[in-house]
Amino acid sequence: MADRIYLDHAATTPMLPEAMAAVADGMARWANPSSPHAEGRAARALLENARSRIAAAYGWAHELILTGGASESLHLALSRSMAERRLITAVEHDSVLRHGEGARVLPVLADGTLDLDALRTSIGPRALLCVQWANSETGVRQPIEAIAEIVHEAGGLLLVDAAQMPARADMAVMRHADLVAVSAHKRGGPPGIGALLVRDFSSLMPMGGQEKGYRAGTENLPGALGFATAVEKPEDLRGPAALRARLEAALPGVEIVGASSARTPLIGAYRMPGVSSAAQLIRFDMAGFAVSAGSACSSGSMRPSHVLSAMGWAEPTLREVVRVSFGRATTEAEIDAFAALWRETAEDARSRAA
Repeated sequence: MADRIYLDHAATTPMLPEAMAAVADGMARWANPSSPHAEGRAARALLENARSRIAAAYGWAHELILTGGASESLHLALSRSMAERRLITAVEHDSVLRHGEGARVLPVLADGTLDLDALRTSIGPRALLCVQWANSETGVRQPIEAIAEIVHEAGGLLLVDAAQMPARADMAVMRHADLVAVSAHKRGGPPGIGALLVRDFSSLMPMGGQEKGYRAGTENLPGALGFATAVEKPEDLRGPAALRARLEAALPGVEIVGASSARTPLIGAYRMPGVSSAAQLIRFDMAGFAVSAGSACSSGSMRPSHVLSAMGWAEPTLREVVRVSFGRATTEAEIDAFAALWRETAEDARSRAA
């Protein structure tokens, strides 16, 4: 077992060796894909091939805009959509809350899923709803098919933040979403590249520049090649599901966030009564374990989790939750070691409180 154990794959996961090799190959092909000469045309051919491979890996048969990551993809969709109104859920990623200024915020139920009655009364023609496939803090999955039916019956558009979704993990997203944001670095690809999957370009306002006029800037060929290579390698979710079940069975009495909901097997969120998440993270880190207290974009702040608040959690309990997330290389031995430290930490807290 390694000296340190990494259980924060929802923030980012190690690059696959095959993706590293693809990036290195792309760096050797240094021409600008937008240049008209032979070198540029060769780079363009590689870029378009990578684009097609990424789309095929996700099972997407429509358009694909390469971006700098899922956050940029979400910003592009929210800011350039032809929709007249924007709606987001109360548990969306921080990047959506930042870019969704002026959007109507819809409530979620105590289990973390979108309140479908609130959606029915709020959605309408030419409205865009942004919703996560799975919450990056709790792992709670949204009922995409039911949400899409409501949105489309009202004449609206559905944007799915699928940064936490492995390729082909949920074909309902590919069948029903109008726009889908995906990320390379959470799937074993390089940081700094993602994509916005677009069902119909008529739903977006072009801005000029590259990517068929929907994004400016020199195309990231090495990143695209690494992204394509990473998502072409299937992720078997049975392994993470078994590991998470093993962890939860080893933590008797632990409070599991979203336990009654469908959750992605890649993420689990757990409350340790009487011990702040900050204190937990310090102890775990000093013992060689990397976990987090929420999404990487917000876990460094002292603000309480807006996700847990929206689910009805209150002080101090919402400050006692940490997130454990699993990757391709996570092992049973690592989970057992973390569970042992968790139990020891919880027992110490009970002893002090007695």
